[in-house]
Amino acid sequence: MRDLDPATTGHRARLRQRLTQGGGDALLDHELIEYLLALAIPRRDTKPLAKALLAEFGGIAGLLNAESEALARFPGLGETSIAALKIAHAAAIRLLKSEIDERPVLANWQALLDYLRADMAHDGIERFRVLHLNTKNMLIRDEVMSKGSIDQAAVYIREVIRRAIEFGSAAVILVHNHPSGDPAPSRADIDITRSIAEAGKRLNIAVHDHVIIGRSGHASLRALGLI
Repeated sequence: MRDLDPATTGHRARLRQRLTQGGGDALLDHELIEYLLALAIPRRDTKPLAKALLAEFGGIAGLLNAESEALARFPGLGETSIAALKIAHAAAIRLLKSEIDERPVLANWQALLDYLRADMAHDGIERFRVLHLNTKNMLIRDEVMSKGSIDQAAVYIREVIRRAIEFGSAAVILVHNHPSGDPAPSRADIDITRSIAEAGKRLNIAVHDHVIIGRSGHASLRALGLI
């Protein structure tokens, strides 16, 4: 494969200098993705590819959250470049999760929302997860229990309570995403939350909240007065 032309090499060096001297804020979104892809495809001008990817997936959040299968269908992306995008996303999620691992969750609510939105807001599949807390409201388990619809209430009530007993959870926070982007709770969301809360109450397992994540924001059933 031929070497990069001098203009591209110089441009990449300038990106590197701006990044190391000014941090991530010194680069635009397409420049961040361009440089990340350049690490995976070093002998190719990755600027056009970066811009095309951001346009296709609706921005940097949509791109990093995209499924590997969707990325593989995009012209110009191979296994190495897809892995680079996925490792960047995984590192970002790991960093955000570390913020909620170290302090009581209820006292660190914004950090929890940042983590959940980064992990779920752009997911094209609905996921239902349960955050298990101890008596000090420290996170002891973050478990994705299912993918798909959450309208099979009886199954989830039984499984949520069973897992809470297994982990010795004092409380749980229910979370799921709305792929439509609108976080407004449905009737099914409200009903299942109340059913789990009632079942947990009999065993001294509190349901602190049910948070619904969407691209346009989030909804807290507790804040809405629905539980």
